Amino acid sequence: MEGKYEQFDPAKLNILPLDQRRNLVTLDDVLHVGDMPIPLDNDEITLVADAITTANKRGAAVVMMMGAHTIKQGLSRYLIDFIRRGWISVVACNGACAIHDYELARIGATSESVADNIGAGQFGMWRETAELNDIVAAGNADALGFGQSVGRAISQSQLPHKDVSIFAAAWEAGVPATVHVAIGQDILHQHPNFDPGAAGESSYRDFLILTRVIENLSGGVLLCFGTAVMGPEVYLKALSMARNAAAAEGREIRDFTSAVFDLVNLTGDLRTEAPKDSPEYYYRPFKTILVRTVRDGGRSFYIRGDHLATIPALHKLLT
Repeated sequence: MEGKYEQFDPAKLNILPLDQRRNLVTLDDVLHVGDMPIPLDNDEITLVADAITTANKRGAAVVMMMGAHTIKQGLSRYLIDFIRRGWISVVACNGACAIHDYELARIGATSESVADNIGAGQFGMWRETAELNDIVAAGNADALGFGQSVGRAISQSQLPHKDVSIFAAAWEAGVPATVHVAIGQDILHQHPNFDPGAAGESSYRDFLILTRVIENLSGGVLLCFGTAVMGPEVYLKALSMARNAAAAEGREIRDFTSAVFDLVNLTGDLRTEAPKDSPEYYYRPFKTILVRTVRDGGRSFYIRGDHLATIPALHKLLT
């Protein structure tokens, strides 16, 4: 049966090679572990580091959720070191993370100028980036999650810069890297080879993998780096599922630490929900991660600062 409405035909698109694109980020922008370009003035990050150390000793989960700016700011080597040292149990990402990670591994550059390319409709129309669609489809056929598919492909490839791939490092270390997609949100979805079934099924697998890790969050830590929508929303549903299953087993998931790392200037008591007439009420990391999910026994911290300051600072405290 045909649908009621006409659909756009992706076969009409003009897809260009990446070597015709100007990139805003190159390997020269990727920091080496130990580089600390911006100082951080926030003593509470020490408490977050202590919570991670304690969680690692207990065998409790340390969940890192992040947006793609962590990669675009050149922090991939730091995040790889977090994974290889066993400090985190899972790294949960949006779809853009997979795109920037793959492009860096493949061509040593990423991040096009939206302002330059949207006028002519060239934004996102890059041939090599769409290889990720075939990678995810192949991984889905093997019952892998989205993140596993990307990590396996990069790790087993001859890509010249795969040493800066977070997903490859996670695959090799046996640490889940999960990708949580929303159809239409990523440039991969513009391409004719996009398989929505494979992307959706493999991303759902990743959601269940993340939820399984969150079942072990009691005594652990939830970290949210610059993901204002995907992170808190996916975490909220995963935690509810984990708590539901735990209750049926006579357990609770309440005693854990959560921390949000972002640039938003929050005011007032950050352990109390902002009123609905305040714009801060609609900032999900605040009400979801700092307040609602820890109000029954956990504790939370807000570390305001550039990722170039917070991630190296946290790494230094854990080393």
